[in-house]
Amino acid sequence: MLHHVSIRTADIHRAIAFYQLLGFEVSDRFSTGYTLACWLEGQQGRLELIQIPQPAPPPDAFGDEHYVGYYHLSFDLGETGQTLPQWLTQFAQALGQIGHSLKILLPPEQQMIGDRLYAVAFIADLDGLPIELIRPLPRQPNP
Repeated sequence: MLHHVSIRTADIHRAIAFYQLLGFEVSDRFSTGYTLACWLEGQQGRLELIQIPQPAPPPDAFGDEHYVGYYHLSFDLGETGQTLPQWLTQFAQALGQIGHSLKILLPPEQQMIGDRLYAVAFIADLDGLPIELIRPLPRQPNP
């Protein structure tokens, strides 16, 4: 069982606000001895945010086709009545209300994974880390 995913951020308060828009809430605040940290919990699991006092830009995991390492977080938006473009519009508006704009790395497209069709898009969090948004599309009845 996965316990948590840890994300190093330049600004923990800004990162908390971003991930709260994705349905996470702060469950614990603590320090790692030299910096601020917290756990966020949500339906999608648990994240740990760690503020880095002198941050350097992250590698371009999405744009560099030769990059090796952790690639992205993926959030399942579920089978809601909202399309992925509608969800992105609503998310962009909510992000704008906290003073930030949405960076789309890959606009919504359909992708077949196994025997299931998904709507998939990639956005960047406020530190530039790639996040995949995936939504299963309704199964079509067999003729």
